[in-house]
Amino acid sequence: MRFFQFNLICGLGLVGLLLGPAHAQPIHVAVAANFAVPMKRLAADFEKTGPYKVQLSAGSTGKLSAQIRSGAPFDVLVAADAASVQRLLQERHAVSGSAFTYATGRLMLWSAQAGLVDAQGEVLKRQNFRHLAVAAPQLAPYGAAAMQTLGRLGLSETLAPKLVQGESIAQTYSFVATGNAELGFVARSQVWENGSLSKGSAWLVPATMHDPLHQQAALLTRAGANPGATALLQFLKTGQAKAVIRSFGYETD
Repeated sequence: MRFFQFNLICGLGLVGLLLGPAHAQPIHVAVAANFAVPMKRLAADFEKTGPYKVQLSAGSTGKLSAQIRSGAPFDVLVAADAASVQRLLQERHAVSGSAFTYATGRLMLWSAQAGLVDAQGEVLKRQNFRHLAVAAPQLAPYGAAAMQTLGRLGLSETLAPKLVQGESIAQTYSFVATGNAELGFVARSQVWENGSLSKGSAWLVPATMHDPLHQQAALLTRAGANPGATALLQFLKTGQAKAVIRSFGYETD
């Protein structure tokens, strides 16, 4: 009987060791809408390296930040800017020293119609369109960059009646892709494939026309007991991850 009990205990212990990694705590990631598709690819690559599973929630950086302040159960924030992350650090919603820039984004004026947007963005001055889509500047850094660009061009007031706002850059892209807006400001990553524009026509907005789109990630305070969250952030710094990020039209260091 004792021998049976010993074998049973050892057997259960072995099963526990074998099953332990499979039941690793999931990593809940809040990801900016512009980076949702690359992050899905990166999460899949990361999951191949260990026992962790990644659960993604995409939205505008402003909305995700508000949810974090309200106690949303996120472990990692992958934001579309640096300012939002720095504010969360100051408010102690993120772990000191964990923030880093994982990518620098680029803004594009894009239309699903071939030939509508010229390579210099002169279409904005011609105004031969009904609707121009932008992401809400108070919620989405790419929306703020779009409004800064219009300001630099001296077109803010002139084009104001034509603007339609999306809650996030993903919704803005949808407005243009479906034809509800003839053109709009989107993230280059949304219309970039294998090093070139995937479809339609576009103007790559000069980076000097708006604040830099340095996108930062950080470990959130509630993730202190989740080793997978720290591992994921470390993975985003690897050469493998950076190659994926660049393939989607972002710049890395």
